[in-house]
Amino acid sequence: MRMALEASGKVDARTRTGRGAVRSATRSGRRGDPARAAIYLAPGMLGFVCFIIVPLVASLVISFFSWSLFGGATFVGLDNYVRMLSGQDPAFWIVMRNTVVFALSYTFLNLVISLGLSYWLQHLPDFWSRFLRVVFFIPVVTPMAGNALIWRLLLSDQGVVNAGLGSIGVEPVSWLNTPVLAMVSLLIMSLWQGLGYNIVVLTAGLNGLNTSVLEAATIDGANGFQRFFKVVFPMISPTVFFCTIMTVIGAFKVFAQPYFLTAGGPGENTNTMVLYLYRNGFAFDKLGYASSLAWVLFVVVMLLTALQFSQQKKWVNYDA
Repeated sequence: MRMALEASGKVDARTRTGRGAVRSATRSGRRGDPARAAIYLAPGMLGFVCFIIVPLVASLVISFFSWSLFGGATFVGLDNYVRMLSGQDPAFWIVMRNTVVFALSYTFLNLVISLGLSYWLQHLPDFWSRFLRVVFFIPVVTPMAGNALIWRLLLSDQGVVNAGLGSIGVEPVSWLNTPVLAMVSLLIMSLWQGLGYNIVVLTAGLNGLNTSVLEAATIDGANGFQRFFKVVFPMISPTVFFCTIMTVIGAFKVFAQPYFLTAGGPGENTNTMVLYLYRNGFAFDKLGYASSLAWVLFVVVMLLTALQFSQQKKWVNYDA
C-alpha cells in the first residue's frame, strides 16, 4: 500500500510538472504568436498597402485637384465632381447611360445564356460535357485585345460577316458605325468572351445538386420547367448570386472591348466610364478629373453591390 501511494504521488507530481510545462510553453507561444504572424503577413500586407491602399488614397486626393500629367497641381475642391454631376460636362451622362445599358444588358444575357448552357451540359455524356466546357472557357483565357481586333475585322464594312451576308443577297450592314448596332456588336463580342467563366461556375454548382431531390420531384410528376424553377434554381441560387455580383462588377469596368472594337464610337455611343476616365487621364491630360470619374464609378458599383446583398434574402436559398 505504501509503495502504491508513493508511486501515485510521483505520477501526480510528474503530471503537475507536465501541465505546468505545457502552460508555460503555451503562454510563451502566445506571447510569440503576434510577432510571428506579423512576419508571415508582412509580404502580403506590404503589397496590399503599396499597391491598393496608397493608390486608392492618392486617387481620392488627386480628385480634388486640377492635376496635369506633366504639369503642376491646383487645388479645386469639389469642382471636378460639380462639373461632372451638374451637366457642365455633357459627355458624362451619355457615358454613364452607355455604361448602365451595357452592364444591365450584359449581366442579364450572360446569366440567362450561361445558366441555360450549363443546365444543357449537365444532360450530356461526361466526355462531351467536359469538352464543351473547355471550348466555352477558351475565350476567357485568351487576350482581350487580340479577340477585339479579330471581331473588328469580322464586323468591319468589308469584313467576313458582310461578305457572308452579301453571298446570300443581303446588303452590307454597318455594324460598327451605327449607334444601336455598335452597342449590339459590343454586347455580342463581350458575351462570347465572358460566358465561359459563368458556365464553369454554374456547372460546378449544378454538379453539387442533391439528385435524390430531383428524383423525388420527377416521381411527384413535376415536368422539366417545374423541376428547374421549383427545385434546381433554388438549390443553385447562391451560385447564381455569386455570378451576378461578379458579372455586374466586371460589366461596369468594361474597357478593352469598346477601346479596341469601336473606339467608343460612333460619337460617344459606346463610350464607357473606364474608357472615358482613361482618355481624360492619359489623352486629355486631366488626372484630377479622371480620378473623380473613378471614384464616382466606385461609389456606383459599391451601391449596386450593397443593393444586391440587401435583396439576396428574397431569392437566395442557403438551406438546400
